[in-house]
Amino acid sequence: MYWRNRLAAHAMTGSRIRERRLDQGMRQADVADAAGISASYLNLIEHNKRRIGGKLLQSLARALNADPASLSEGAEPAVLNGMRAAAARTSQPIETDRAEDLATRFPGWAGLIAAQEARVDTLEAEVRVLRDRMTHDPALAGALHNVITAVTSIRATAGILANDDNIDADWQRRFHVNIHDDSRRLAVESEALVAYLEPPTEAASSREHLTGFEEVEAFLLRENKLLDWVEAHPNAAPETLLRDYDAPALSREGREVLLQYLVRFSKDVRLMPRATFVPAAVAAHGDPSTLAAQFDADLPAVLRRLGGLPADVGLPPMGLAIADQTGALTYLKTVPGFAPSRFTAGCPLWPLYAALTQPMRPIKSEVVLPGQAGARFMCYAIAVPKTHADFSAAPVLETTMLVVSDPAPGLQEPIKAGVSCRVCPRSGCAARREPSAIEVKS
Repeated sequence: MYWRNRLAAHAMTGSRIRERRLDQGMRQADVADAAGISASYLNLIEHNKRRIGGKLLQSLARALNADPASLSEGAEPAVLNGMRAAAARTSQPIETDRAEDLATRFPGWAGLIAAQEARVDTLEAEVRVLRDRMTHDPALAGALHNVITAVTSIRATAGILANDDNIDADWQRRFHVNIHDDSRRLAVESEALVAYLEPPTEAASSREHLTGFEEVEAFLLRENKLLDWVEAHPNAAPETLLRDYDAPALSREGREVLLQYLVRFSKDVRLMPRATFVPAAVAAHGDPSTLAAQFDADLPAVLRRLGGLPADVGLPPMGLAIADQTGALTYLKTVPGFAPSRFTAGCPLWPLYAALTQPMRPIKSEVVLPGQAGARFMCYAIAVPKTHADFSAAPVLETTMLVVSDPAPGLQEPIKAGVSCRVCPRSGCAARREPSAIEVKS
C-alpha cells in the first residue's frame, strides 16, 4: 500500500497544480505564460494527461509560489498517516480518500490535525500506563495498604476509648499514645502516597516510575546522536562508549539495559551497515526475507535493523517489539495505532506471541485493530533461542516482531487483534481473558 500510494501521489501532480492555481485565483493562461508553456499544454497537465518533472515542475512551482515537492509528491506521509489515524477514531463518515486533497490545499490545517492526533495518541498511552500502574504497581498497592492499616488501627483504638467508660488512666494513656503514633504514621504514608500520585516535575523523579527498558527507549528517542555515532563507529567497544557518554538521566538499571542494547546494535550494524542496508531495504520494499538472504543475516537481526531505521529513508512507518519467553516486552518502538501495554497482558492473537508457540518458524500476518477504520499492519515475527545450544538445559526463547503500517491488502483474512482484553470491544473472541471495559461492540 505504501508503494502504491507513492506512485499514485506522482500521478496526481496535475490535479495538485490545478487546485493550487484555483486556490490562488490565477488564470490558466497566466500560469502557463509564467512557466513558458501554452495554456492548452497546461490544461493537459492539470488533467493528469501529461507527466512533468525537472525544469518544468520548478517553473510551475515558482509561478504558483509553491514547493515543487508538494506538487509532485503531495502531503508528507506522516501528515497523511496522522489524518487517517484521526479519522479512524470517530464513527462519523469521513472522506478518507480526500485526505491528500485537504493536506495539499490546506497544509496548515492538515498539520494541525496530524499534530493533535499525535498528542491524543500520546495522552492515551500515558493514560494506559497510569491505569495499568494503578492496577498492578506493587509500590502503589503497598502505600495504599499502609494507609488503610493506619486508619484501621486508629479507628479500632478510638472505638475502645469511646465505648468503654471504665478504662483506667494507665490504659487510656497507652491508647492515646497508640493513636498519636498511628496518626503520625498515617500522615507520613499519606504524604508518600500523594507524592507518588503527583506528576513528576524533574527527569530524576520521573525515573522512579520507569523500568530500565522504558528508560532506555525514552533515552534513545532523545539521544539519537548516540546511535548515529555507533553507526559511524561500529567496532568501538560499547562499554567504553557508555562510560564516556554523558547519560546522567539513566539509573543503574537503565545503564545496564542500554549496554546490552548497544552490544547487540553494534553487531547488527557491522553485519548490515546503513550505507548498504538502506538502499537494499528500499529496493526490496522492506521485505525481511530478501534482506536476510542478501546480507546472510538471521531474521531477528533484519527485523531489528528495519525497525530501528529513521523515518525519512523511504520506507513506510515501522514499529518493533521484542519480548522474552513469558511475553514480557523488553523493547518497544511504537507507531500510530500500535502501542501495546507493558503492564497488562497483551492480546495473544498478535504474531509476537504466536511465534513463541512455533520456535524458528517465520510468521507473516496482517493484523487489523477494532473500529470501523481500525489501523492495519503487516507483521513479521519469529522466535529463536536467545542462548547458545546446551545439552543440559532447555533453550531460552526471544520473540521479535516488525510492524509495518498501512500494508497492501493480503490474500488471507487478517487477524482481528486488539491491545488487551480490557480495552478491546470485540465480542465473541475466543482469546478473551476478561470482560471489556468498553461497551461498544465491533
